[in-house]
Amino acid sequence: MCRWIAYSGTPIVLSQVLFKPAHSLIDQSLHSRMGVETTNGDGFGLGWYSEDPAATPAVLRDVGPAWNNRNLREVAHHVRSGLFFAHIRATTGTAVQQSNCHPFRNGRWMWMHNGMINGFHLLRRDLALAVDPALYPDIEGSTDSELMFFLALTFGLTEDPPAAVARMAGLIERRGHEHGIQYPLQMTVAVADGERVWAFRYSSEGHSRSLFFSTRVDTLRALHPDTEFLREVSDDTRLVVSEPLGDLPGAWNAVPESSYGIIQPGQDVIRAFQPDLQGASARG
Repeated sequence: MCRWIAYSGTPIVLSQVLFKPAHSLIDQSLHSRMGVETTNGDGFGLGWYSEDPAATPAVLRDVGPAWNNRNLREVAHHVRSGLFFAHIRATTGTAVQQSNCHPFRNGRWMWMHNGMINGFHLLRRDLALAVDPALYPDIEGSTDSELMFFLALTFGLTEDPPAAVARMAGLIERRGHEHGIQYPLQMTVAVADGERVWAFRYSSEGHSRSLFFSTRVDTLRALHPDTEFLREVSDDTRLVVSEPLGDLPGAWNAVPESSYGIIQPGQDVIRAFQPDLQGASARG
């Protein structure tokens, strides 16, 4: 499938997260330990917010592997951001093309996904017809991931992200069961609006792809006072990752099954997540 990271906190040069850790996302593109595939070489993407609160996030995507892309290395060593996404892709069947690389963007919103809609070739038409006609022309690629994003936008992502993602998941579950698919959905999703990050972990069978969040920086700083990176970032700095970036004791915590977290200044939260079948039925 794929691997991804979401960073929120003190503005840093992207390479500090993408290249420097022992098991960085670039290392994972060749040597994933927890993914379905060891190699994730079917494209990559970066998305980052600038200091301009009105600007849309910048997005860089390419179809080549991340481990030897000179443009990626150049950007990562010169761009500084306090909120960014990075994604490496292993396709589940759709084409290797730039428009299918994550993250996806719509206005101030970014979205990336690891997982799949089982039986997507059977469900694609039904799901596409549920997208708001005003949004449909903005779909550029052919992935289930991008279609999930536009369904969430249709269901009110910009007003209430958890409710919108629950309705999106509910529609996929309902349509999948109508087509005889026992376990329609597998997902870890990150979505951001420039100020907050929402991260979701859910699958129909209750055995979701791996997802971790970083421990509070003040706690880690007390445990590892000699770690330079921890001295440079604020207590609010957080990472959400498909798999840990290193082996620092106490640094990583598994996101619970069927849950979502909100990374935001002041107080992070983790809550239970379930698809909203009723809401999806009413609007789908």
